[in-house]
Amino acid sequence: MDVSCDLEVDVNGEEIFILDKRIICSYSGRINKLFGKSTGSSSQSLKVIFHDFPGGAEGFELITRFCYNNGTIEINPSNLSRLYYAAHFMEMNKSEKFLEQTEKFLEEMKYWTWSELLVALKQCQDLLPSVNSSGMLKKCLHSLVGLAAETSPCLSNSSPDSFDTRSTESSKNSSVRATWWCEDLVALNTNLIEMVILLMVSQNFNHIITSRFLFYYQKSRFVLATSDQKREITETVINMLYSLDWSAISLKGLFGILRVAMSLNISKCCRNKLESMIGSQMDQATLDHLLVPSPIGTNYFYDVNLVLRFLKLLVGKGMCRVPLVRFKKVASLMDLYIAEVAPDPCLKVSKFLELVRALPDSARDCYDPIYHAMDMYLEVHAGLSEEEKVNLCCGLNNEKLSSEACKHLAQNNKFPPKSAVQALTSQQNKLKNLLRETDQTKPFIDSSPGFVDIDAEKKGEACEQIVVYAGKIDRSTENEKLRVHLQGMQWRVMELEKLCGKMQTQMAKIMKSRFSKSSSADP
Repeated sequence: MDVSCDLEVDVNGEEIFILDKRIICSYSGRINKLFGKSTGSSSQSLKVIFHDFPGGAEGFELITRFCYNNGTIEINPSNLSRLYYAAHFMEMNKSEKFLEQTEKFLEEMKYWTWSELLVALKQCQDLLPSVNSSGMLKKCLHSLVGLAAETSPCLSNSSPDSFDTRSTESSKNSSVRATWWCEDLVALNTNLIEMVILLMVSQNFNHIITSRFLFYYQKSRFVLATSDQKREITETVINMLYSLDWSAISLKGLFGILRVAMSLNISKCCRNKLESMIGSQMDQATLDHLLVPSPIGTNYFYDVNLVLRFLKLLVGKGMCRVPLVRFKKVASLMDLYIAEVAPDPCLKVSKFLELVRALPDSARDCYDPIYHAMDMYLEVHAGLSEEEKVNLCCGLNNEKLSSEACKHLAQNNKFPPKSAVQALTSQQNKLKNLLRETDQTKPFIDSSPGFVDIDAEKKGEACEQIVVYAGKIDRSTENEKLRVHLQGMQWRVMELEKLCGKMQTQMAKIMKSRFSKSSSADP
């Protein structure tokens, strides 16, 4: 067969091929459409330039071998991808033999080994995005994920933070090793990783294993990545983690990604997803997790606004969806955090109050830690106006302050006198309620010898403490209205003290009388 050289093909600027137009046209529908009817002179060759040929010069060379070898070529996992997509590009649909060979290989893909699948998938990766929605890519991904799932048992008692990725033949056959495949998949780009994870989710792949792999993938790919590549990797990992069961994701890992993401300027959508995942697990966080440095351009020591967003996301779920015990754990954590940020001289009163009020009041059984944090805050912010101090103290629930905290507050010159009055009033109300409950629920004294009414003793001590509190407030600095109010309150407390004293005397007499009767009745 005579072979001429009348067709010049420039493939993606990589290499130029000089070919026989007649041979290529007999197999390629695309070339035939361009030059099939051309009758140019033998001295003038035709030329075509391809800018997006899948597989580049190597892929085109496979096609030319197929055409020059009478439509036959050895097909194997290492060249199937390039042949498949190059043939589609060249519109070689008329070659029934080639189509039969490729279709047969695609059908047998489910029996391929892990290594063969990985080779084919990496070739597909080189051909993206032109093969993004092809049937071959989907079959390869399904086979790969299916093989990984078969050898990845559920990890019911494992921690989301532990991870092992050594890929050896012995480990691949071990039911204990559930993540042997992870090291191999790190080589895939973000487009393919996204497809792999979505397939894992659709096939109910273990979410703990999947989330571990994503954290490992992000860490491994960062080693040689540019800033733009790091941003793309981080956004992909966040999006994929968001599709998993959030309770299966390591909170430590999420905070690790958060600290990285802060310097990468990731999209607002991805940042919101990341914060949502963290906010949902706030009861599992530690103080170290929350102590994130403030962004550049702000004066705060720590990123208070970030923590507030976490809390809003948690509270946004509502008390009906989040158990109260979880809110109480978060409240204990926030008490530590508020105490940590209180000495920050740049922290505004409004921001401090936001932190205190971010959780519902029912989340705290005691406000003593908040009071001590306010005490530190006022120590650092000595220049606050009286109005600002009063506004700050609005964050206290005096009903949930201990008597020791109230005593300290009443003698604390850093707090406004109005707060001392409120604390005293709260203690007065507590005492009234205690007396009322005693009258209703304890009309009689226990007749057992040696019985002591502890509540009555506590009432007497509470009355004495309240009188001391009121007496130690510096009233000389207050206006006439406040002095009158304090005097009236102190008088009412003294009356309660007298009442407590009478009750104690009566209780003692009754106990003495009953004890005497009991003694005389003994033989």
